[in-house]
Amino acid sequence: MTEKETEERFTALEMKLAYMEDFVNQIQEVAVEQEKTIELLRKEIKLMSGKIHEMSDLLEGDIPNRKPPHY
Repeated sequence: MTEKETEERFTALEMKLAYMEDFVNQIQEVAVEQEKTIELLRKEIKLMSGKIHEMSDLLEGDIPNRKPPHY
């Protein structure tokens, strides 16, 4: 292999490596954003679950003719 061919191969490999590094950085940014979104959704679910339980507890007093617990 000539020196020119070797240099061209190294240049091609360096370009591929640069593209791969950029791609990995983009994936990492997406993963970080997704983790933030997941954490936000977890907090919202926890908040909504608490509100549903509160509403359920409030509505239990308004339900007439409930069966006793032993049924």
